[in-house]
Amino acid sequence: MSKSKAKRPPKIKPMNNFAMMIFLCVFELAASFSSSFATGAFEYKVILSAGILCAAQWLYLAFFYTVFHRRNFELEFIAFFLCSTGVAAIGSIDPDGALKQCLMVLAGIVAFIIMVFLLGNVDLCMKLRLPVAIGALVLLLLNLIIAKTTNGARNWVEIGGITFQPSEFVKVAFIFVGAATLEKIQTSKNIFAFIGFAVACVGALIVIKDFGTALVFFITFIIIAFMTSGDIKTIMLAIASALLGAGIVIKYKSYVTARFSVYRHVWESDYYNSSGYQQTRTLVGLASGGMLGLGIGNGNVRNIYAATTDLIFGVLCEEWGYIFAMIIVLSFVAVAVSALINSIAARSTFYSIAAVAGAGMLLFQTALNIFGITDVLPLTGVTLPFVSQGGSSMLCCWCTLAFIKASDVRTYNYLGGIKKK
Repeated sequence: MSKSKAKRPPKIKPMNNFAMMIFLCVFELAASFSSSFATGAFEYKVILSAGILCAAQWLYLAFFYTVFHRRNFELEFIAFFLCSTGVAAIGSIDPDGALKQCLMVLAGIVAFIIMVFLLGNVDLCMKLRLPVAIGALVLLLLNLIIAKTTNGARNWVEIGGITFQPSEFVKVAFIFVGAATLEKIQTSKNIFAFIGFAVACVGALIVIKDFGTALVFFITFIIIAFMTSGDIKTIMLAIASALLGAGIVIKYKSYVTARFSVYRHVWESDYYNSSGYQQTRTLVGLASGGMLGLGIGNGNVRNIYAATTDLIFGVLCEEWGYIFAMIIVLSFVAVAVSALINSIAARSTFYSIAAVAGAGMLLFQTALNIFGITDVLPLTGVTLPFVSQGGSSMLCCWCTLAFIKASDVRTYNYLGGIKKK
């Protein structure tokens, strides 16, 4: 008698990358076309921005698909979707800003490519951790010396007519140094060195009153601590982070108190038209948008200060609808889930720590932005990753995404396998 063949589970076909790219570009062009009429007259710069993005995306896909034989483009598709949404939303308010944002997205993609190739060599990353740490501290020192105050925080530096936020680049360095330093904890020197680096970074941000970014760094620090082995050194990291947070609250109690004074009181007469103005108007806009939105260009949140930066999620909820806003949120969740899955099979602890820390940073910053403008959390003024207007933020987001991309074992298949460290 012949043996019956065992039933095999159905093979799941991989995502068709080119079909997905076609769908994405159709969305981008449709959104940009609607946004180009939002100001009352046709703005070609919005359509031009979408066209440039589509061309760059196709070039990226075709190059890495054919030359490096990559098939894992899920993270890039999410980032492309978020960036194109941001460009369209920004273009509906500021057409010139859409073109600038488009150029920064292109710069971010280039930075992402460079970072992914760099992260492919773990030995090189180990050698670069000290120079990167020194560079990050120099940037923060530069921030302390020559930065100008904007909206209460001294976090903008202008050199040669170019304005940027050093703290955004330090975010990438913080993850890089933390993952590289703790990849193999063999001496107390490593652990204390990273604690000192973390204290210097967070302390500098508190001095310049960039409380939102300081909080992002603090949470990232805790994530990196959690991702280590759980031995006595990890406990030391947790204790140090707790003491650091307590020290910040005690030393800067008046500043923190001022931030919290409006929290959960934005509808009161003392704050409604003053410090709670942005949140109350955003909440009204959210209530008006409904499931499908009022239509691009028909909202009121777009007329509030920082509509293209801090309040961009409010613009999307009011004009694009709750359903679309939920897709935005789920996109960040998908990035975080991808990082967790990748970290399990990652080639080294370095990749696991960097991926989870990077995803945690993006997800926490997203939560701060969304919950801040809706008064669920105190308003900290951080941007919505990939979506809000800002060159420094865009570069930081793409570089942070590179940590998650590098943790995927499929990313470096063209090398024929990388030796585990």
